[in-house]
Amino acid sequence: MNLSIKGYSTALFATWYFVEELGLLFDGGDGLMAGLLQKSRKINHAFISHADRDHLGGLLQFNQLNARDGAPFIYYPKDCGSFPNLERFFEKFDPHMAGTVWQSIVSGEEIEIKDNIVVKAFRNEHVPCASGMNKSLSFKVYEKKRKLKQEFLSMPKNELKDIIVNKGREFVTEEIATNILSYSGDTPVDDLSKWEGTKLLIHEATFLEKLEKHPERANRHSVIDEVFEMLSHSKVEKVILGHFSSRYSSSEIDKKVRELSEKYALDIPIYCVYPGEIFQQKITV
Repeated sequence: MNLSIKGYSTALFATWYFVEELGLLFDGGDGLMAGLLQKSRKINHAFISHADRDHLGGLLQFNQLNARDGAPFIYYPKDCGSFPNLERFFEKFDPHMAGTVWQSIVSGEEIEIKDNIVVKAFRNEHVPCASGMNKSLSFKVYEKKRKLKQEFLSMPKNELKDIIVNKGREFVTEEIATNILSYSGDTPVDDLSKWEGTKLLIHEATFLEKLEKHPERANRHSVIDEVFEMLSHSKVEKVILGHFSSRYSSSEIDKKVRELSEKYALDIPIYCVYPGEIFQQKITV
């Protein structure tokens, strides 16, 4: 499957990623509509990771230009009170617009966005909150297919057909879920195996070094060395790194990526979303 991904992600200012073939948006920061123009009409499902302004500032214009009967869907962490307030504000600000569906979701919940394609939410630790609450989420996209069970592979076709007629196709097949794409949102690295097996991971890498001043900020975001350590423990095939602090230049980021790729012996494609620049790439998963 080829995925055309366009996005922008600069820490503190704006983050959004659009996956064209899936009609899928992750986060909706400023510049979303100016960056996508008419292609924004292809967005049917928008998953917002948390309520920080740089991840939702572009939703007002997105709603104003794209609201239509029963679409788009905007999904948000259930325990973020900001989103119901946003919905009410949008209704008052653009009373002539209708159709957008606002839907709260929780960790572990799956949303089908296309035939055989689902998005599953996972809690992360970017926004401190009590256990069981959902204020900041990451997402995994799965492609689901049914495959003939091993014990039926060598069975003659006429016998297999009889079993299907009598017991149904689900009896002879099993569901295979492939994690084709994952999106971290804002998050510290909290589990070295969290992204195991994903084909393409979009992960934040806000800092190139640990902060000596204000270390609590780093505790809510990822430091790039920790991201590479995590990648070295996971079977991730391709990576997009973004959400870099604007204090870093593209050359500094590239140098750090090369150093860490060598340090952790990583030999996988790594793409970077540089501060202040729109990223656009077609990637096979």
